Amino acid sequence: MDRTYETIKIERERDGVTWLVLNRPEKRNAMSPQLHADCNDALFHLATDPQTRVLIVTGAGDAFCAGQDLRLFFRGTDNAPRERFEAAENSHSWRWTRLSKFPKPTIAMVNGFCFGGAFTQLIACDLAVAADEAVFGLSEVNWGIIPGGVVSWNVVNAMNSRDAMFYALTGDTFDGREAARMGLVNFSAPLDKLREETLALARKLAAKNPATVRYTKEGVRAVRGMSEAQAADYLAAKSDALRFRDAEHGREEAMKQFLDEKRFRPGLGNYVRDDASAS
Repeated sequence: MDRTYETIKIERERDGVTWLVLNRPEKRNAMSPQLHADCNDALFHLATDPQTRVLIVTGAGDAFCAGQDLRLFFRGTDNAPRERFEAAENSHSWRWTRLSKFPKPTIAMVNGFCFGGAFTQLIACDLAVAADEAVFGLSEVNWGIIPGGVVSWNVVNAMNSRDAMFYALTGDTFDGREAARMGLVNFSAPLDKLREETLALARKLAAKNPATVRYTKEGVRAVRGMSEAQAADYLAAKSDALRFRDAEHGREEAMKQFLDEKRFRPGLGNYVRDDASAS
């Protein structure tokens, strides 16, 4: 049985898809110290949860996340240094460290408002899908503050530098279509189709060899800051390690299905995860 939390929900779909839902809809899922603690704990346990092959992060109601809860996260800890330190540690841990290094593929489903600090967990996820109608904004400049934590670092890595600078300096908002055009999300869809489109993507990932998916996402993330020689060496070692760590022996099975059984045709059909290997 899943753990229960005060500010988030864990929901299950078939085919190994798990939802982590920020559940403060009355506050547009603004992040409180309790929400940070809940998410940190949930991600720790879901990382090794055998039922979870793909994780989708989203928000309840009409918001993905409205950023930090100004009253509870900032004013509420002004005179409580221990609580402020713990909240900050949990905030960074789940939104960046745990999500960006999560051992299964992750998808952010932006169903509505996405502001400020919410950009960190959005970008930490491997993939992102947004509603056409979603509203994004780096509104910190309007509050006399800067995009804190690692938000600024994240947006300049995920967005064109001109777009990142424009929206950080103006505080203007943009919708899901514009987020897709800029590459902040992979694609957008009408709100009434968003869940369906996100689940289709999640199930496509869940059907693939899990060790290969994990090593692929880790490799793609790692090589961005490497030279060509470093990347070649790292990826060769990663490829060798995969062959020893893959319990399903995906490479051998795919080769057999392609060469011997003629069941696998790249571009025409996926490698078939047999029942025995999928269990």
